[in-house]
Amino acid sequence: MAETLQIIVQDAEHRAIQKAAPSRHLSVAEWVREALRLSCQREGLSEPGKKLDAIRAAARNSYPVADIEHCWGESKAATGNDSRRRYCLIWR
Repeated sequence: MAETLQIIVQDAEHRAIQKAAPSRHLSVAEWVREALRLSCQREGLSEPGKKLDAIRAAARNSYPVADIEHCWGESKAATGNDSRRRYCLIWR
């Protein structure tokens, strides 16, 4: 099913799109649809499976970790702050 999307662009933006579309042998509408598709791909919105595959691949690896109390101790020593942080990374 197709949907209609109405957007408002500034005159200069519209002129730029009108100029860019024919240079790629596209209508303005197809140029905009392609730009939206590419933007979604860059943002990872169109293929959530790719993100899941990357997470699964990372989860198969073994990474060194520190004991949480040790981590908090190093955090306190580095910052002088005794608050317990939600995340703690230790680079050695």
